[in-house]
Amino acid sequence: MGRVLGIDIETFSDVDLIKCGVYAYADSPAFEVLLFAYSFDGEETQIIDLAQGETIPAEVESAIFDDSITKTAFNANFERTCLSRHFGTKLSPGSWHCSAVQAAMLALPRSLEDVGAVLGLDKQKMKEGKELIRYFCVPCKPTKANGGRTRNLPYHAPEKWELFKTYCKRDVDVEKAIRQKLNNFPIPESEMEMYRLDQEINDRGVLVDLELVHQAISCESLHKEIVTKRAYELTGLENPNSVAQIKGWLTGRGMEIDSLSKKAVADLIKETDGEVEELLKLRLLMAKTSVKKYEAMERSVCKDGRVHGLLQFYGANRTGRWAGRLVQVQNLPQNHIVDLELARNLVKQGRFEDVELFYDSTPNVLSELIRTAFIPKQGCRFLVADFSAIEARVLAWLSGEQWRLDVFASHGKIYEASASAMFHVPIEEITKGSPLRQKGKISELALGYGGSVGALTSMGALNMGLAEEELSPLVSTWRNANPHITQFWWDVDVAAIKTVTEKRETRVGRITFFYQSGILFAMLPSGRKLAYVKPRMAVNKFGRNGLTYEGIGESGKWGRIETYGPKLVENIVQGTARDLLAEAMLRLKKRGYQIVMHIHDEVVLEVPDGVSSVEEVCSIMAEQPDWAVGLPLRADGYECAFYKKD
Repeated sequence: MGRVLGIDIETFSDVDLIKCGVYAYADSPAFEVLLFAYSFDGEETQIIDLAQGETIPAEVESAIFDDSITKTAFNANFERTCLSRHFGTKLSPGSWHCSAVQAAMLALPRSLEDVGAVLGLDKQKMKEGKELIRYFCVPCKPTKANGGRTRNLPYHAPEKWELFKTYCKRDVDVEKAIRQKLNNFPIPESEMEMYRLDQEINDRGVLVDLELVHQAISCESLHKEIVTKRAYELTGLENPNSVAQIKGWLTGRGMEIDSLSKKAVADLIKETDGEVEELLKLRLLMAKTSVKKYEAMERSVCKDGRVHGLLQFYGANRTGRWAGRLVQVQNLPQNHIVDLELARNLVKQGRFEDVELFYDSTPNVLSELIRTAFIPKQGCRFLVADFSAIEARVLAWLSGEQWRLDVFASHGKIYEASASAMFHVPIEEITKGSPLRQKGKISELALGYGGSVGALTSMGALNMGLAEEELSPLVSTWRNANPHITQFWWDVDVAAIKTVTEKRETRVGRITFFYQSGILFAMLPSGRKLAYVKPRMAVNKFGRNGLTYEGIGESGKWGRIETYGPKLVENIVQGTARDLLAEAMLRLKKRGYQIVMHIHDEVVLEVPDGVSSVEEVCSIMAEQPDWAVGLPLRADGYECAFYKKD
């Protein structure tokens, strides 16, 4: 790695780091770096007290700008972004290494404190840190006791300040210890290349239509006011938003109900009329929040009008997929309004009465317009390209389900083809509105990773018109039509268990399992490895002996997690789909395209008017990597003047 400069900084800003992200945080005029701790090549850690007039030594400053010297930090994006602001020049991610990414690649926690605890380091992150950060790094409330000040400075609490300096140094020491502990598992250069691209995408950000954002927030506020006023008039309740008061009002009209959940209220509306029906409809309108993402855009936007830092590299550390941050672009509402541009213009122009007049639900309109708040810069348009049925294609390829590969290599109509294979009906007879296509679709969405009746139900099978007694036969029919996929689940299960119990390499098709340093690795076709820490056999929830490992569970806490073949296959398929997207983005970058964000299996490019085409971008996306021979890839796309779902 050559020379290495380990860094940790402590900073002040009046912008909320968690809610607004590091780019807006460092963009504030009030931002400053307070403490700078560093260590060259593992030597003793030094601290520079910038808040009290000390300056970063020339050798250190030179190293920060020297691309031949590796700068490393835990969550290096924070240090790099803040130091870019401190020096007044953008620091390229090219020579930065993130030990949080290195930890995530081994499926370890993403926080310095938690990684230190899991690894059992001699030096741990200091517990006093949170209180010290609250004291020195964020504004304080003015009180009589503190003389009405809005910020705590070093001289206000000298002992705390000295402890804060120790805390900052300790973070460098803990980060050094983590790197040392993970020395046998360096980040591969292919992933470092992807990390650098990820940082470039986050640095670039995406432009936001702030006028639309402001008007959407105003529209929601006005609509809520009108709806709440009508609920007051109708019920006479002190607080028509109160669940207890609404239940009491309904009881007085002969309706005893257990829940006022969205689904329960929607079902009740079908059975009621008059004032009760109107109140229930008002309840749905009052409960619907359409502006949280608009508010996230508003508070996260920087002076350049763009929101940065929307994506977390290796955010899903089981598969390596990205996670959404701030606006959470990974779960934006879809848009189904036919005249989307008209609705957008009405809201943007503040014509809220016209929105009420033309559309059934103002909150739904605002919700569907969220995507459209992302816009290309002047002289550009968005080119959007999305892998088609990527997980289904990867699953068929890995398992060798040939009839599915043939479908994907030809017409690609997997729902129709699945129904045809399941029910032995010619595919020509399965049309878009046919019940058989519906069964094929729900089976495809729910059953690929060992799902059964519960998965079909969770996916909404009963709401789609299927009867409960149809579900179990549907599971059997799908599995019978896909014998290689079903076999692949259990082959993977056997291979993983064999690797853990016998501590030897096992191969299943294109997947290799091996055991190293207390970790079960599943090597994907790309060569990237998924990690399962401290695997062992234990009695699972079904009362059978099964595979378990340590990781971050659904509660967000570190603990022991159960797994089995179909779940491992889901990780493997999603990890492979992630690698296909990653390599496609690298190809797009090398051909001069600027990616502003990506959502699941879709990329959004900001492209000058008159340059390139959807067809060209989709062609690049569908290029087959060397390691994916025989995998039929396809991408579909569109261009737009504002982001939307085509």
